Amino acid sequence: MNIPCSRKTCTVALAILIATVVTFRSATAQSPQPLPLVVMGPPDIENGRCWRELFEHPDQWAQTRAVINELLFPDHGLTNRNFTDAEMRAWFAQMQKWGLKLELETGAIKPWGVTGEGTFNRERFQWDHILSLGARLDSIAMDEPLCCVKFGLTPAKPLDYAVQETANFIALVRKNYPQTAIVEIEGYPSSPFQEHLWWIDALQKKLVEMHVRGLDGYRLDVDSVCYSLQGKGSWSEVARLQQFCHSRKLPFSLIYWAPGYNIAKALGTADDSTWYTGVIEQGYNYDQVTKAVQSGMAQKLKSDHFGRGDGGPDQYVIESYVGAPLRTIPDTDEYTFTRSVLDFTRKFVLGSHAVK
Repeated sequence: MNIPCSRKTCTVALAILIATVVTFRSATAQSPQPLPLVVMGPPDIENGRCWRELFEHPDQWAQTRAVINELLFPDHGLTNRNFTDAEMRAWFAQMQKWGLKLELETGAIKPWGVTGEGTFNRERFQWDHILSLGARLDSIAMDEPLCCVKFGLTPAKPLDYAVQETANFIALVRKNYPQTAIVEIEGYPSSPFQEHLWWIDALQKKLVEMHVRGLDGYRLDVDSVCYSLQGKGSWSEVARLQQFCHSRKLPFSLIYWAPGYNIAKALGTADDSTWYTGVIEQGYNYDQVTKAVQSGMAQKLKSDHFGRGDGGPDQYVIESYVGAPLRTIPDTDEYTFTRSVLDFTRKFVLGSHAVK
């Protein structure tokens, strides 16, 4: 059928408009929020003793508080089993006075929540509870959904299941908590380099298809002990993964911890200094790799496939999930947790970024 010229013009204009809207939606789905630069995650021991000390003795970590941007808690830790509503209400108000954001580490796929919707429906009650106490849920960090599908579910599920269910979880968070940033955590080298590349692209693509805004950051949990003990992974691959994230306009977040602590504990040689030296060692190792790349010395590194890299991570996360160190404060004493955060930030963050 012949279409009058005016109708042809309208048809073409409509097609252009639809294409523009689709392109805008896709771009919006992949536009991340800025991440807080330095995140502090105290050890979860003795029914929240470490967190309680931070709020009951604020003068004993004032220096550390001045150089961090966000406090990290596992969402299951902020419950009435550990703290009263009155305590949490006062603490959330105090965080806002200090200008500190709040991040919850959450599930997305877990053995107790094998679908994204099932996990979300179980966790949202705790989130809503802390919001009712005056908290601001600035961000969540999903605790390794890919790893859980690979190793934690019975019966086993294909990796495409991880993509779909993680996307379903993200969609529900975006719908119900639209101001909350979403960061995805995965382990390395338990998930090898190429798998991370596939996972990032597959998840982001699925979110675009669902018209859901993509990730606000990708966080790597590095077990650097595997480099030497198992011959798996390298800091240079971590730098290449950071570069890959940046090529996708995805902020890169890196957890710093003491991966050798549990080995030392099993040998009876672990103490609070083990945590401190482990964190600082990771800081030096990754800092040396990124600086070598920036100065054109990448060829001197022992790596066959080293990318150019582009400096340090967009977000530094000093987080303990090994039950150490036993002392949280004061940050003026050697080997306390807050001292490790303070010294790490002074060495590896201040000077290269504007903190606060």
